[in-house]
Amino acid sequence: MDYKQIIAELKGGQPQPLYFLHGEESYYIDAITEAAMNHVLAESERDFNQTIVYGKDADLTRLQEQVKQYPMMAERQLVVLKEAQDVRDWTPLEPYFESPTATTVFIICHKHKKVDRRKKYYKLLQKKAVVFESKKLYENQVDGWILNYLKGKGFGINQKAMMLLVDFLGNDLGKIAKELDKLAIVLEKGTEISEVHIEENIGISKDYNSFELSNAVARRDILKAYKIINYFEQNPKAAHITQIIPVLFGFFERLMKIHFAGTNDNRVIQSKLKMNPFAVKETMKSKNIYKPKKIAKNIALLHTYDLKSKGIDRGPGSDADLLRELVYQLMH
Repeated sequence: MDYKQIIAELKGGQPQPLYFLHGEESYYIDAITEAAMNHVLAESERDFNQTIVYGKDADLTRLQEQVKQYPMMAERQLVVLKEAQDVRDWTPLEPYFESPTATTVFIICHKHKKVDRRKKYYKLLQKKAVVFESKKLYENQVDGWILNYLKGKGFGINQKAMMLLVDFLGNDLGKIAKELDKLAIVLEKGTEISEVHIEENIGISKDYNSFELSNAVARRDILKAYKIINYFEQNPKAAHITQIIPVLFGFFERLMKIHFAGTNDNRVIQSKLKMNPFAVKETMKSKNIYKPKKIAKNIALLHTYDLKSKGIDRGPGSDADLLRELVYQLMH
């Protein structure tokens, strides 16, 4: 079952007794849990029949007793174990996993990482539970996710606004959804979201951001790059060097992959390297500017400056000075 099917099941009043949600992407796990807490029980039933515990503090022996209890004046009870990745010993719950109680909906949220599939408790869950792995999206999938999310709310978005969001927030769907929800509140339904809307409502400058700095480096435009760095120096909250270095690394990593893709066909590269079309188109422009040897040197350089940005062998100077030094070496 995918997460939409699970949510539909919960909203439809047909929940399973046991759900095990795990994986690196928290958004889907949170969405399923929220649906369960809003729909499994009526509001009047929740005081006596809804229990939330956290993995770090959970006594699993007592929890086993809880999930076996019968509901009070309700058809079922809901028990949610959050932050289950902090549980060290699942042994007390293993007998329950073999025979879950039909009148309990037990949801286990194992976030930020995949479970160790070799463990006994996981093998038991596979037989009796709805097991859902919440996977991080590939770079080329985030744009489609944003488009679908906004379509469901009655909005569109242009390509530059999309790139600004992804550049600033990465592939953290929870953060992206939060910012898109803000835009949906302040903008009229049917609006195509632009970089101007992003700048005015989220605070990401459409001209001075790590995406534009990466583009300047990609074009070897030293004046534009220094102009952006000067803006960062005057506006420290706009971008920090520890946020900028991964963006630059991502550009050179994509460029290296394109060099060795064995083709100049954008569509083939997009499919083969799981990149979005806009990123392929923009990165291809730099193929003749940076050759593989220089790219390899730049990737090593970025690693060195990543350590410097975190205080290792840093030397004197501000973050802006360090960034100017890095950008100069990347381009020369």
